Amino acid sequence: MVEYRGSETEASERFPAGSAAFPHRDLLGIGQLERHEILYLLEEAEQWVQLNRGQSKHTDALSGLTIINAFFENSTRTLLSFEIAGKRLGADVVNMHAAQSSVKKGETLIDTAITLNAMRADAIVIRHSSSGAVALIASKVDCPVLNAGDGSHEHPTQGLLDALALRHALRGKGHAAEDFTGLTVTICGDILHSRVARSNLLCLQALGAEVRLCAPPALMAAGVKAMGATPYHDFDAALDGSDVVMMLRLQTERMQGAFIPSEREYHHLYGLTQERLARAAPDALVMHPGPMNRGVEIDSDVADMLDRSIITRQVEMGVAIRMACLDVLTRRTRGVEGWA
Repeated sequence: MVEYRGSETEASERFPAGSAAFPHRDLLGIGQLERHEILYLLEEAEQWVQLNRGQSKHTDALSGLTIINAFFENSTRTLLSFEIAGKRLGADVVNMHAAQSSVKKGETLIDTAITLNAMRADAIVIRHSSSGAVALIASKVDCPVLNAGDGSHEHPTQGLLDALALRHALRGKGHAAEDFTGLTVTICGDILHSRVARSNLLCLQALGAEVRLCAPPALMAAGVKAMGATPYHDFDAALDGSDVVMMLRLQTERMQGAFIPSEREYHHLYGLTQERLARAAPDALVMHPGPMNRGVEIDSDVADMLDRSIITRQVEMGVAIRMACLDVLTRRTRGVEGWA
């Protein structure tokens, strides 16, 4: 079996040695990370991109470890990619769905955390509908915890995988820099309810990009200026000269009341069409974290543009970045040299 440690060797020349490169036990949000820690995780993911594109997609790096994916909220892409990531690293992976758990019987979140901890998992991946729930669980368990999305707070691995996908796409265009200095990124959609928007804003800004956030007034989050983003309500204006356009879906499951007149009206004002995309830079890239609502926030002929859309690449990079996070966060458990 080939050992994929080339990325770590190269990284040792550019980042602090051993655990100083990533001193955190948990990954709860991009907001907890320094710029060099983000770059370190992106660099570590490169070896897993290589593995995943090869014929043999398995390593024994996490052999003997148990990972629990505890999802209190529905998911397809995130749950599946974390499961694939853990299994490709050689770990035993167990998925826990809230609909099939004692949570439905009235068990408290803290009691659930204590129960999971008693099972002596080596890492727990958690998705929950309440902001802060993942941090609460992390405070009650002894193993690393990865935030797979908590309410409208953060979704750190989504921000990281989007950065990795964007970096690969830019390299294909001859962009040699490892960061996004000079890049203008427009994120449009349901900003108010989007943990993806928050994590991407923090990640992209840390790597040097200018970030514009665009949404109807009712769906714009408060305090975006204080976070360094430029808010827009006019999508056409927000697109002007943008190098990257990231579309977000309407999170109707988090909405109570009418936030938009209708989906048809929303598409007219905020849907990404080929005509509207022409307002961005000539070779602007198109992104979407999924799931997509075609014909609402994005047209199919834009989502499927072979030369501009990197949506499927985002999905591919999701497995690699989650492998990197599981690998890095379990190094102390595995006794990797320099990570004691």
